[in-house]
Amino acid sequence: MKKTLGWISVAGTLSVILLGSELIAQDSAPGSPVSVVVTVEPKRGKEIPSLEASDISVKEGKENRPVTSLTPLNSQAGQLLLMIDDSARGTFDTELPTLKAFVNSLPAEMEVGVDYMRNGTNQMTCAFTKDHAEAANSIRVAVGPGGADVSPYDSLTQAVKQWPIKPDVIRREVVMISSGVEGLGGGFAPDNPYVDAGISSALKAGIVVYTIYSPSVGHAGHSFWRATWGQNFLSQLSDETGGESYIIGFGSPVDFGPFLKAIVQRQKEQYVLTFAAKPENKAGLQYVKIAVKEKDASLAAPDRVFVRASM
Repeated sequence: MKKTLGWISVAGTLSVILLGSELIAQDSAPGSPVSVVVTVEPKRGKEIPSLEASDISVKEGKENRPVTSLTPLNSQAGQLLLMIDDSARGTFDTELPTLKAFVNSLPAEMEVGVDYMRNGTNQMTCAFTKDHAEAANSIRVAVGPGGADVSPYDSLTQAVKQWPIKPDVIRREVVMISSGVEGLGGGFAPDNPYVDAGISSALKAGIVVYTIYSPSVGHAGHSFWRATWGQNFLSQLSDETGGESYIIGFGSPVDFGPFLKAIVQRQKEQYVLTFAAKPENKAGLQYVKIAVKEKDASLAAPDRVFVRASM
């Protein structure tokens, strides 16, 4: 699932964000209506074709589910949380102007928050605000002590719990800058409980996570196998939430700029997709596969969506 574009881009080309129950469309299709935001890109480097609801297939398990609508997401409103690992190497400090320019370039209606991850906790240097200058000015150098990279995934789980959910906000995103190192244990496998908890919390809240690999200080920062699994976990996090992971080897990126521009571009190619999920007796995450049937467009989607219990 990886391809080289001058950097390594992981998690495909379609971002899917699960929306809250407030955004669920009212339709007559059998089942529990669920709405998601999909981001579409061309499959072979060509222009993106126009899409309609009939072009999209949704499978829940082995069963095809009815797609009821596909509407372009023209609004620039949304919430974006910039999460920075406080254990980042000193090379991160050179990226501050780029990050500040990114925040200031976001649409005026986009609320931005800035958060620093440290030992599995969070330090919000700026709560969600439309004052982009204020948010940009809150971006500081990383403190950088070894051991501060205990668990960015616990930090994500905590950030989701504190997220100010608003019924009228559709787009909810995280840009996480981290080594991805998981220091709490739990095994180096795709079912690490701390990574899984972060992914599940994001999926339930309808948050897509973009990740940028930036190595950390201390022993973990230059341990090859820890760095390898850190990158794997970041890729898993982005892939399963419908985001994108950006990695250049095991060194610090020369410039975050191309990655941030790619994220902004994806925001311009989003639709709201509504489909009827299978009725469930208990609310929870269900596995789905969303794809374009025939047209020349690439799709990637989270593995699961949150389905309400049937009445």
